[in-house]
Order: sequence, then structure tokens, then C-alpha cells
Amino acid sequence: MFKGQATDTADREKGKYTLIRDPEDFQVGIYDKPLPCFGCGIGWFSFLLGFVFPLMWYYATILYFGNYYHKDPRERAGLAASAICAMVCSVVLLIIILVLLF
Repeated sequence: MFKGQATDTADREKGKYTLIRDPEDFQVGIYDKPLPCFGCGIGWFSFLLGFVFPLMWYYATILYFGNYYHKDPRERAGLAASAICAMVCSVVLLIIILVLLF
């Protein structure tokens, strides 16, 4: 039996299909629930908060390289943006330290 096919032979001959599930029985999918951190996700929240507290970028980078986005792929872009900001921040800090030492 295929999903949605009629079980009655008279209906099958006419080519009619019967509904298997109730249309009001709506199952919530994995991507229908809102993201954490005010609905923007941990990655984007860390990205925005990182401009005030840069250690949040490093926290999101750890989550990114730890494959946290496998739980919810919608998190991947924000975590990647935070990882890029962490890299830029590290390069800028390295240049500042080198300039101050020499």
C-alpha cells in the first residue's frame, strides 16, 4: 500500500484517494521551533555580542568547529560569521602586540 491510496476496491477503481491523516493533526517539524537566544540563534547572538565582549566570538568558534550546527543547520551561518570575526580579532591583536614590542 502506498501512502494516501484508497483501501476500498470501489474507490480504487474510480481513481479516488482517501486521506490517511487528519488535516488538523499538524506535526511540528525540527525547523518550526524558534532558535534560542531571542530567536536569532547562538551564532548570530554571539556575533552581535562579540562587538562588546569579543570572547563570545571565540566561544562561537569552538561551537562551530565542534560541529554544533549539526543539531540545527540554521546555526551554521552565524557560527561561521563569529569564527571569521574571531580570526580577524586575533590578527588585529597580533599586529598591535608586534607594533608595541618593536
